[in-house]
Amino acid sequence: MAPVLLGQVLTLAIQRLSAAAVPSPRMNAELLLMFTLGCDRAYLYGHPERELTDEEQARYEEALAQRSRGVPAQYITGHQEFWGMDLIVSPAVLIPRPETEHVIEIVLSHVGRNRVGRTFLSDKSASMSSAANARIIDVGTGSGCIALALAKELPHAEIHATDISPAALEIARANASRHQFEHRIHFHETDLLAKIEQNAFDFVVSNPPYVGESEEDSVQLEVRKFEPRNAVFAGPTGLEVIERLIPQARDVLKPGGWLVMEISGTIANRVQELLARWDDIQITNDLQGIPRVASARKK
Repeated sequence: MAPVLLGQVLTLAIQRLSAAAVPSPRMNAELLLMFTLGCDRAYLYGHPERELTDEEQARYEEALAQRSRGVPAQYITGHQEFWGMDLIVSPAVLIPRPETEHVIEIVLSHVGRNRVGRTFLSDKSASMSSAANARIIDVGTGSGCIALALAKELPHAEIHATDISPAALEIARANASRHQFEHRIHFHETDLLAKIEQNAFDFVVSNPPYVGESEEDSVQLEVRKFEPRNAVFAGPTGLEVIERLIPQARDVLKPGGWLVMEISGTIANRVQELLARWDDIQITNDLQGIPRVASARKK
């Protein structure tokens, strides 16, 4: 039997994923082959003559089969990058997305520093607790990506994280442990902010479910089919979770504390209306110009 060479396998995999209408077929074929072989992209193209073992062929075949069925590559490899960290993911949690990094940026702007450490603390924010002793709670933490990113950027802050799903909290705790934040982040199994201490936090941060069931047809098929539904869809309008979160956030925030949450463009105006009793309401767009983050300060 003729040997199976790396370069040939990659070419055939790209063709197979293209035929299955998988988005970015080359990137997916490369990612899954790098995962199978435990190598980087340079190795793939530097060693096209490298022969694959029977075990490697079988593993790559299984990965391609799953991806062709629509399983997200992140669930196949078990990993996703967020804020410069490699995170474990599983079908129990939403896959972290680049757009959510805007949430981190907004929080950091309110504690007086941005990602590269420049200071631009506003007068209204100056009365807030400093970054050195800020208390932050991440609601619906999922993989823990937001809590971990804030723990990384704010080494002296006290970080809490909640989720209603025990399976999600297991993933979040595993990520905290592998990045050595297990003693920095306090996890709570609860529905949103139920049973959380009142008037105790400087920040409530969240990437809540915000897609309405009426928008389901506009959501990518692989998201609808494979990602946890209760982390994507909030209810008929997409506002159901946020409508519960906003008053709960008021209860747990200190005066002058900030609520920062990810949203979508379809609900941005309604979210502003729900925040009418708050100060300094801001809607921040993502890189595509779509409203992505809502933030507001408790009076």
